[in-house]
Amino acid sequence: MIHTELQLESHLSEPTREVIEAIATLEGDILILGVGGKMGPTLAKQAKRAIDHAGIAKNVIGVSRFSTPTVQEDLHAAGIKTITGDLLSENSLQNLPEIENVILMAGRKFGSTGNESLTWAMNGYMPGRIAEKFRDSRLVIFSTGNVYPLTPVVHGGATECSSVVPIGEYAQSCLSRERICTHFSSQFGTPMAILRLNYAIDLRYGILLDIAEKVFAEETISLEMGTVNVIWQGDANAVALRAFAHCQSPPLILNVTGPETVSIRHLASCFGEIFNKSPRFEGEESPTALLSNATRCHQLFGYPSVSLGQMIEWVAEWVRIGGSTLHKPTYFEVRDGKF
Repeated sequence: MIHTELQLESHLSEPTREVIEAIATLEGDILILGVGGKMGPTLAKQAKRAIDHAGIAKNVIGVSRFSTPTVQEDLHAAGIKTITGDLLSENSLQNLPEIENVILMAGRKFGSTGNESLTWAMNGYMPGRIAEKFRDSRLVIFSTGNVYPLTPVVHGGATECSSVVPIGEYAQSCLSRERICTHFSSQFGTPMAILRLNYAIDLRYGILLDIAEKVFAEETISLEMGTVNVIWQGDANAVALRAFAHCQSPPLILNVTGPETVSIRHLASCFGEIFNKSPRFEGEESPTALLSNATRCHQLFGYPSVSLGQMIEWVAEWVRIGGSTLHKPTYFEVRDGKF
C-alpha cells in the first residue's frame, strides 16, 4: 500500500524499462510547458529518473507560473531546472530556450464557465503561439477525450477515427488547440503527437477518489455519467515520454486511457465492500457516456502497468488513512460540458 506522499510521488515518477530505453535514444533536452499542474511534477521527475537510469546527459526543464512555490522547490530538489513565466505573455514565450523536445500540458478546464475568453486563449491561442515558436522541435501535446461526443456505452468508446463533436466551450476550445497545432504541423512539418487523455488517476485527485470519498462519507453518488475510463497517472506520464518517438506530421492522435469501460455503480460497490458501507445513489445510468477506446495506444505501448483493481485498493487505503488531497473534484458526472 501507499501511505505517504513521498511513496506516492516515487511510484508515479518511476520509469519503466521502456521509458528508459525511449529516453536513452531521444536526442536533445526536454521542455515541459505547464509543469506546475496536477501531472506535470511527476512527469518531469519520471523523465529525470529515466535520464539518470540511462546514464546520459540531458536536461529536463519545466515552465510554469509556479503560483505554489513549494512545487518549484521540489522540482529543483529532483534535479529539474525551472523557468518562471506566463505562457500567454509573448515576451515570456519568446525568451524560452530552443529545445528539441517539448511537452505542452498547460491549459484550462475548471472555471471555464463564466470566463470563456480566458479558456479559449489558454486552450487555443496559446498553443498556436507555442507551435509556431517551437516549429523545429518535436511536440507532444496533451488534449482531452472531451473532444468526442457522448457515445453509446455498448460501442466501447470513441476511437481516433470517430467524429469529434465537443460538448461545451471547454471541449470546443480543446479541439481548437488540436486544429491550430495541426495547422502549424502541416505548415512547418513539425512532428507532433496529440494525446486525448481521460481520466488520469492519482491518490490525491481523480474519479476514483471522488467516488471513494462519497462512499466513505455516506454521501449520494450521481449515476448521470454511468461509465468512465481511467488510467494511472504514472502510466499516462510514460505514454507522453514514449510518444516522442512517434511524433509525425500531420500529428499522430492517440486516446490515452485504461482498457476498461468502468461502471460508476461497480466502483462505488467495490469501495462499499472495503469500507463496509452501503453506497447511496441518485439518478439512473444513461445509455451514453464520455468514453474513449485506447486500443491504438495499447498496441504501441502495451497495457497500463497499474490495474484498475490495484488503483481501487490504493485509493481506498488513502481515503481510510486520511491522505492529503488536492480538493479538486473531477465533475465526471457533468454531461453538458460546463465546467
